[in-house]
Amino acid sequence: MSANVSFSDYVASNPNLKYLFFGGKGGVGKTVVAAGTAYYLAEKLGRKTLISSTNPVHSLSSAFGKDIWGKGIQKIEGTKNLYAVEIDISDTIERYKNEIREKIYTFLKYADIPLDPEPFVDIATTNPAFEESAMFDDMVSLILKGEFDAYVFDTAPVAHTYRLLGMSKVYDLWLHKMIKSREEALSLRVKLSFRKDKIMEEIKKDPLLASLLATREKTEKGRMFLTDKKRTAFFFVTLPLSLPIAVIERFIGWVQAFDIPTGGVIVNEVLPKEEFDLKNTSPYIVNKIREQDGYLKIIHEKFPGMIRGYVPLFETEVTGLKMIARVAEALAKE
Repeated sequence: MSANVSFSDYVASNPNLKYLFFGGKGGVGKTVVAAGTAYYLAEKLGRKTLISSTNPVHSLSSAFGKDIWGKGIQKIEGTKNLYAVEIDISDTIERYKNEIREKIYTFLKYADIPLDPEPFVDIATTNPAFEESAMFDDMVSLILKGEFDAYVFDTAPVAHTYRLLGMSKVYDLWLHKMIKSREEALSLRVKLSFRKDKIMEEIKKDPLLASLLATREKTEKGRMFLTDKKRTAFFFVTLPLSLPIAVIERFIGWVQAFDIPTGGVIVNEVLPKEEFDLKNTSPYIVNKIREQDGYLKIIHEKFPGMIRGYVPLFETEVTGLKMIARVAEALAKE
């Protein structure tokens, strides 16, 4: 069995690590672990750090006890280097709708098709992946600004995150076909007008094609940072329970299929058995600790060499900076 490397050692041995993603089954404490990591990077290592949520149902405000939603990037009071943002995709969605409406209008105009574009706009903007597209766009925009030393992303539950991470590949395939079709359509239109010398000139000044090329360039940049083995790592959060263990086992395979570097596994809400006198405690506690030991063994067997740390089940809920600091301390342990 491969030896595990602690979270603090992992970060120390990867000095260029800049983009950290946290995923797993819903309810395992991704937000708590992501917040603890951001605090660790910002306050323990002195790196200007931004924690962001890519979950439409944001919970960073609850974790930090600060109203973050819809207010842009906020500095966390009581810290020197920690900032947070809950991405509001409503503006991006509205921009998408306007862009799609304009593109459909342009297409129908060029094709001389007298149809109302609004039904097509509704279809294009109500598909299940539309929010993921907007979220991916905003996430890439946030990163490309380059204002922080480290970016920590609290992702949504597995299914949503899987689609979000897949957007880079989906976008690229879709845009490639759209660009090719647009180039062919423009070329044909110019050829039919017997202006062969104007083909490239027409292609370059076409607003629809220019928009598609710009979008493709942006998604390519997103794909590059997601797959950067030196700067990016995806961490998987689990509880010492069978279902979340099974979920991250599948999730690891999905993330690796996108060539996204795997950072490791963090086990959350571990009962601190050293605080119990097992000879004089209730049978319930004894059984829970035995059960937990069994699941921890399974975790080590399924993810050899990938365990980065354990966050204990605290005596109170993790809300507020003081409790988040305790999570950071747990991650800092060798």
